[in-house]
Formats: sequence, structure tokens, C-alpha cells
Amino acid sequence: MWQDLLKQLRSGDKKALARSISLVENERPDYQLLLQNLPSFNTKTIGITGPPGSGKSTLTNALIGYMTENKKKVAVLCVDPSSPFNHGAVLGDRIRMNEWYTHPDVFIRSLATRGSLGGLHPKTIEITDMLKASGFDYIIIETVGVGQSEVEIAGLADVTIVVVVPEAGDEVQTMKAGLMEIADIFVVNKGDRPDADLFVKYLQMMLAPAFHSHYHEIPVVKTIATQKETVKGLYENIMHELQKTHSSEKKFHLLAEKAYMLIRQKRMKDVNRDQLKKEIEQLSLQNNFNLYRFVSQF
Repeated sequence: MWQDLLKQLRSGDKKALARSISLVENERPDYQLLLQNLPSFNTKTIGITGPPGSGKSTLTNALIGYMTENKKKVAVLCVDPSSPFNHGAVLGDRIRMNEWYTHPDVFIRSLATRGSLGGLHPKTIEITDMLKASGFDYIIIETVGVGQSEVEIAGLADVTIVVVVPEAGDEVQTMKAGLMEIADIFVVNKGDRPDADLFVKYLQMMLAPAFHSHYHEIPVVKTIATQKETVKGLYENIMHELQKTHSSEKKFHLLAEKAYMLIRQKRMKDVNRDQLKKEIEQLSLQNNFNLYRFVSQF
């Protein structure tokens, strides 16, 4: 079965791609064999992250437009917050990108974080590699804005874009440590709002100390995502960053991060939240529950 699916996947069959993603998400039989036989591709991955309400989906929508105009095939993974009860996605990014849903050169998939604190779906790495095998030119991963813990995206994307809005001064200050490390490009979206230019200068001043620890200056781009023409500067900056020759050190660092995440998933596989809840309830009834003693058994 997986051999046929892999053949269809490599031919760019979108239905086969959707089936493959479901196979991996649900860990169906032979999903590991499918992953282990994926060919290696150097498809560029773009990560878009930032606080909720900053306009990430609208920016993504505009970037898809520029890529398709340049005859590029693009895949988009929209990682939504999960319902705490059924772990399903509670936002519908595909609704906001509905003009691309049937486009022959665009594939969009919404995923839920399923409780992951890093802003990513637990199978994001595997799904990204399947998209690479399907012949896309670019892959965009839009993550949940969850603060400093969203640094996981830096271990997956070739270029990481952090989106903020002019009113986010205090918020950026709070998240500064994590964001300064992961951002390749900063975007000040909703640039038609008051004090947008002032905030751009403020952000550049905040970034100044970080210049010494980076190979290059981090661009700060002002956009109005609802006005497609203003996103051109961002698109050009992304292409510029992707064309840079990254050091072997960074490449191996990214691969090590991916390996670490996959190994962590495997080691945590037997730890089930629902089972933990039942055991805690039973121990609590006996008035004999100590969180740290309980955790030590694992």
C-alpha cells in the first residue's frame, strides 16, 4: 500500500498527499515505512509566527498570491489552537484563504496543535517532508502565536518571520528573548495604524544588540496585509534570505533539532493524558497524591 502511495505522492497527486497526511497523523499501519522511504528534497520552508491577531493568515494569503504569480507551487500548513477537550482545530484558516483552496498550484492543510506547547502540530516535521516529496517549490508553515515557546519553528524553517502590530510594544518586550533568537525577518503588520513608523524604529533599536550575534542584520518590514502591493517588500526579503548560502553548521543544527523533536515524540508515546488523569483521580481519592512522586515513575 505505502509503495503505491509514495509513487502517487511523488507524482504530485493532491489526493494521495491528503491520504498520506492522514496516514501519518493517525499513525496507521506502514506509516513509518512511507516516511523512511521519502526521497530527499531541498524545498525551502518559510515559518510565519507571532502573537494572535497580528494578521499572519492575511499575510500568508498575500504571499501565496506572489508565489503563484511567479509560477511557483506552494503548500501551506496552518497550525491552529486545539480545543482542550477534543484536540481538534478551533480556527479555520482555509476559510480566510478560500480563494486558493481549488488553485492547482496551492495545497492548504489546517492542523491542530493537540496540546503541543511549541505552537506546532506533533507531526509537523513528517508532514513537511511529505510536502517536499510532492514537488512544491515553497512550504509555508503558519504557527500558533504562543510566546517564547514557539521557538520550535526555528528548528524547522529555512526562514522564520515574526509578525507583530504597532500596539505590541509591551508584548514584544515580554517575548524579546525568544523572538530575537528565532527571527530572520520582523514584520510590523497593519502599518497604516498610528505610530507604525515609530514602532518600526523602536523595534530596530531593540534588535540592535542582537546584530552582533547574527550573521546579518535582521530586516524590519512594514506591511498592510490587506493591501497586496504592500507585501511586495516582504516577499523580496524572503527570497533574498532564501538565496543566502547558509553555513553547514546551521544546516546540521536544523537537522539535529528535527531529530531531537522526533526522538522526544517517540519516548513520550506511551504517556497518555487521559490515562494520567484517571490515575491522578484514583490517587486523589485515597488522599495519597503527590505530583512529584507521581511523575518520578516515568
